[in-house]
Amino acid sequence: MTRTNLSRCSRLTAVLAVFALLLAAAAPAAAVSVGQTDVPEEGEVGSQVTATVTLTELYDTYETWQLAGSTGLQDVTWTVTFVNQAGNQVRQESFDGQNFSGATVDINEGTAEVRVRVTGTVPEIEEYSYDPQQSFTLFALDQTREGGTSNALSNVSAAQYTAESQEAREALESARAAIDAAGNPETAETSFASAVDAYEAGNFDNAISNAERAETEANQAESSQQQTQLIIYGVAAVVVLALVAGGVFLFLRSRDSGYDKLG
Repeated sequence: MTRTNLSRCSRLTAVLAVFALLLAAAAPAAAVSVGQTDVPEEGEVGSQVTATVTLTELYDTYETWQLAGSTGLQDVTWTVTFVNQAGNQVRQESFDGQNFSGATVDINEGTAEVRVRVTGTVPEIEEYSYDPQQSFTLFALDQTREGGTSNALSNVSAAQYTAESQEAREALESARAAIDAAGNPETAETSFASAVDAYEAGNFDNAISNAERAETEANQAESSQQQTQLIIYGVAAVVVLALVAGGVFLFLRSRDSGYDKLG
């Protein structure tokens, strides 16, 4: 092989090596599999809720690591259960407080699944939002390693409400459906916007009042549209009947005229 060919071969090898490194860097690291079970979508302020999540495929990246968690719930208890492939409990750890860390997952213990259960009280609402609805962090789980390495595993939020905010939201949703069905009349949209503003300010009585007015305006607009359509259909029907009657009259007249000519 000539020196030129060797040089080209070396350059090609170097390019392929760099390309392989870029692919390796771009490929996402294998992650722990997260399966959610019994996770509430919402919770009333002051009520107690429980969420459970199961972690599998624990060792795709590390054979030993620590699990850490956080939540927006209050008066919190965490229960972390380590289970082997046969479904038997290896051990169980409990933690109190909104944050925990140091729950070690070790392949040498034969752990195949980690089940995390968090129980706590839904916190007060700091700021109301109609769309999207106000929410809080139900739980966030991280895979951590000594030296500061951390990978996010799961972050799940849940909507929060009070009895008053729920009533106002239901009125808003009913109004929204009526407005959409009516083709989004401007007057109803204006009242609906006022209802949303009142909701997000925490003024639920005004929110309900404005939402009900928006729904009434939407229903009236839809009724007016239907009446207009009926009038149009009625006029069209009269025109059609007139045309048919005129055609029949002309036909009969032509027959009569033809008969006279033959007589």
